[in-house]
Amino acid sequence: MRLLNVPNSLTLFRILLVPVVVVALLEETNSGSAIAAIVFAIAASTDGLDGYLARSRQSVTGLGRVMDPIADKLLIAAALISLVSLDRLALWVAMVIIAREFAVSALRIWASRQGATIASSRIAKLKTGVQVAAVLALIVVSDEAAVWVDALVYAAVAITVISGVQYFASARRGIDDARGRPLAARRTDPG
Repeated sequence: MRLLNVPNSLTLFRILLVPVVVVALLEETNSGSAIAAIVFAIAASTDGLDGYLARSRQSVTGLGRVMDPIADKLLIAAALISLVSLDRLALWVAMVIIAREFAVSALRIWASRQGATIASSRIAKLKTGVQVAAVLALIVVSDEAAVWVDALVYAAVAITVISGVQYFASARRGIDDARGRPLAARRTDPG
């Protein structure tokens, strides 16, 4: 199986679009935000597409499993940091979202070393969608008093935290299962 198949090519394309989004956002031109929004939307749309193609064509690779979440985190983190530098987003919001992303990545690596696999959940997929919508809204809407944009940003923060907690709970169960601990012992063991 080739490493750079169509799904992996889409993931690589998403990574290559990250600096384009940042430059378009930070460039002080009239069309910068519009270009950033279009490129961000294209990049974000490749996330679902690469996963779908990998599964439907049975071309899931180890490289793809590693690159896909990295590409997602790079895209979101770069956009959030750029939005903070433009004073369109509070620093604490970016810090919470980025910290969760890196904590879950570290958790997945640690869990895999323990023999456990943590699958992506529905809430994690919803989290990604809400984060993308919030970033797009922050890029496109220039009205700082837009209440619906603030609501979307707070929803993104809330679902990000909830999905992070869910990942940690799933990791605990997965690691216990990988170690072969009986269910009763897991229920009574507080540690």
